[in-house]
Amino acid sequence: MTEVLQTPKLVTVFGGTGFLGRHVVRALTKRGCQVRVACRRPNLAGHLQPLGNVGQVQPIQANLRVRWSVDRAVQGADHVVNLVGLLFETRRQNFNAVHDFGARAVAEAARAAGAGLTHISAIGAHPDSESAYARTKAAGEAAVRETLPDAVIYRPSIVFGPEDGFFNKFANMARFLPALPLIGGGETRFQPVFVGDVAEAVARSVDGQVPGGKVYELGGPQELTFRECLEEVLKITGRKRLLLTLPWGLATLQGKIFGMLPNPLLTADQVTLLKRDNVVSEAAGKEHRTLTDLGIQPTTLAAILPGYLWRYRVAGQFTHKTQP
Repeated sequence: MTEVLQTPKLVTVFGGTGFLGRHVVRALTKRGCQVRVACRRPNLAGHLQPLGNVGQVQPIQANLRVRWSVDRAVQGADHVVNLVGLLFETRRQNFNAVHDFGARAVAEAARAAGAGLTHISAIGAHPDSESAYARTKAAGEAAVRETLPDAVIYRPSIVFGPEDGFFNKFANMARFLPALPLIGGGETRFQPVFVGDVAEAVARSVDGQVPGGKVYELGGPQELTFRECLEEVLKITGRKRLLLTLPWGLATLQGKIFGMLPNPLLTADQVTLLKRDNVVSEAAGKEHRTLTDLGIQPTTLAAILPGYLWRYRVAGQFTHKTQP
């Protein structure tokens, strides 16, 4: 009897060169998928190709603001993953263009190609939010649901991992500054989720294991305040630093000033985001729309953070550990 070989799935990943993207690409290649990474600069995507076999990962030029490039990147794909998101705006790359217009363009291209869609949003997305980031993320979700009602939408909390922009940022700041800022008093709650768990959730949606037409909220096993997050960073790096409260008004002013820089440490919109807790909602838990409901056991901070924050210790991996 002749064995029938199954053609591997072709998955187009927008935003595959970023922090979350490289983990998603790895999770997909492990499943045998052919991965087409749609990015603005394919010449800078060479670091992704070793994540798969020869020819398994193929970068292609695409820009969410240029519709024909999106259609070309999706052509022939079995599934599309949209990971693109901005933490701050530039002249061309603004929230509306990427989070709203871009999300609709990807969804419409996926629908035209007959492909499934997995869309990454963020906890806190709401059409009435004071934050432009959260409003445009909500607009993107609405565009996706309108275009492809059976799409899978994920809202992760703060994502942590070796290349993250949160714990690494404050661990690096602690190397040079005598104190770390507690924006608004540091009472904002987070539910950090491991990047590998989010990537696995995306891969399972590509496999068809995740029911579509729902918005899933992805959080880790622990809820921590902003203060507790910084205390954890200082504990792991072995540094003693003051934690100084930065009032909302002063933080917003600093955000406006820093926001003028090419790669700002903080923006006024990010300060606005910090006024709301970033945790999985009770409704998501009751309606079985969480990470554990996808069959994924959330990874703890303690299992991952020391594995990459050690480099911020005074002597790195050679720092002497005192006995308690």
